[in-house]
Parts: sequence; C-alpha cells; structure tokens
Amino acid sequence: MYNEHFGLRELPFGITPDTSFFFPHSSHQEALNTLLVAARTGEGFMKVVGEVGTGKTMLCRKFLDALDREHFVTAYIPNPYLGPNTLLLAVAEELGIANPEGVNQHLLLKLITKSLLDSHVAGRRVVLCLDEAQAMPIETLEALRLLTNLETERRKLLQVVLFGQPELDAKLDSPAIRQLKQRITFSYRLRPLHLCDVEFYLAHRLTVAGYRGPRLFRVDAVKRLFRGSGGVPRLVNVLAHKSLMAAFGEGVREIAGEHVRLAIADTEAAAARPSLRFRLPRLLATIAGMAALATAAVVWGYWS
Repeated sequence: MYNEHFGLRELPFGITPDTSFFFPHSSHQEALNTLLVAARTGEGFMKVVGEVGTGKTMLCRKFLDALDREHFVTAYIPNPYLGPNTLLLAVAEELGIANPEGVNQHLLLKLITKSLLDSHVAGRRVVLCLDEAQAMPIETLEALRLLTNLETERRKLLQVVLFGQPELDAKLDSPAIRQLKQRITFSYRLRPLHLCDVEFYLAHRLTVAGYRGPRLFRVDAVKRLFRGSGGVPRLVNVLAHKSLMAAFGEGVREIAGEHVRLAIADTEAAAARPSLRFRLPRLLATIAGMAALATAAVVWGYWS
C-alpha cells in the first residue's frame, strides 16, 4: 500500500495485537509489572480492566510472552463465553490433557487436578488468562472460583488473570460470586494515552515498522489525532493508518492536521463533522487512479 512511499517494512498501525509493537506506556508497563510480580508470588486471582481498545489483549499476550517457560505453564482462553463444563474442557485442552471429551465434570476435574499437581511437582506454576472476561456467565465465574480451590498446603495450583471491560467490575459485584471478588488480590485499570504519550506512541510504532526518516506526523496532526481518538490506542492506530493513506493519496511525505481531519471524518468511532465524511473516499479514488497511471507507465515503457 503506502509502505514504499514512506520507507516502511510493514504496516505500522495494524489493529491486530502484535507484541513486537508493544508500547511501554506508563499505564501498560505498570500493569505488566504488577502481573509479573503477582504471578511470581503465587497469587490466586488477578484482574485487569480497561475500556474497549485500550490494549488489554496486547497486554495479555505480552504478559504470557514474558513468563519464563521453564517455571510457568500458561493457558489462554480468548472467548470465555462458555458454560461451566465447557470452560473446564477448554482449560483441559490448553493444559494438553489428552482426550478429555466425553467424561463427566467430576472426572474432568480430576484430570485437571492431576495435571496441576504434576506441574507443581515439576516446579512450574500454572497461569490461566481469560480475555473478554466480562462475557463470562455468573455460573462459569463460580466454576472458575471452585477450580482455584485446588491448592497445596503452601500455594495455589492455579493462578487466574481476568482481562475485561468495565462491565466485568459490575458483574463481580453480584452477591452470587462475592467469594470470587474477595479472592482478587491484584487489580489494575488501564488508562488511555495522554497527548505526549500519543507523540511517542506514533514514533515507536513507526520505528518498529522500519521508518528511519524525519518527523512524519506534524505537531498539529498529533494534537488532532489525540482529540479524535481520546488517547485510545486502537483508535489512534485506525486514524494514523487512514492519515497515512490520505497523505499517500496526495503524494506527500508528511502528515498534516488536514490528513487526520479526513481520517476522523471517515471513522464512526471518532468525533467528526458529517459534512467531511465524503472526502476520504475521494482520496482513496485518487490513490487507485495513481496506481493505474503507474501501471500504464510500466506497460508503455515495456512496449516502447
């Protein structure tokens, strides 16, 4: 797309969580440090809450990558909207327990307990991370609590980290699972990026993607991008990507506030005036036209 135009190896502002682009913003780094300390001290339940797009999944994957495989066994369930028994099956599968299908809940729990004990004997802690935990039914959360009852005389056999949107806190206030809430020993809330953070965030991702040129996003562009995104990393990525497309469409190598304005106008989740919405598609049409002209020039050169 615009990689060659800006001297990039890869797209810098994708929305798929890629830990190579992890930005050690104070909020995310503090959360990561908290999780690592809690995991190494053997805490039973941990919780990270953040609004949509604040980087919970990225943090979760970075946390799992940071755990030493020699001393930790990790399990990850990205969609825990499951019934209690199905959750146990998912945990068993993540722990590598062979053929748990078809067994009743009692036998399944015994298989999981044996796996956890084997890991304990081998000197390895087991950490289970559940993303989008606000979607878990109350009954499944209670089954998860019962699963963490498994322990030796000195420590828990299973550590659980819940990553979820603020609705998770509301769900944990339910009297039916008050015992689970009492067991959450470490909790952290992710914050959006500040204006100065957005400046460094853009530069960080561009550098990881291979950019080595002069400043790409002008000061007015950064300010407008911050206002349009509210500092939410996912929205920053969306707007930055569209701004690069707009600049590429004009054939320029610097992102100005006007390019960000066009990106905001084309993004429903960002604040924008409807009257601007028609302009980015026009720029995309310009990009397509430029590509067609370039192809025609190559063909003409070949036959000349």
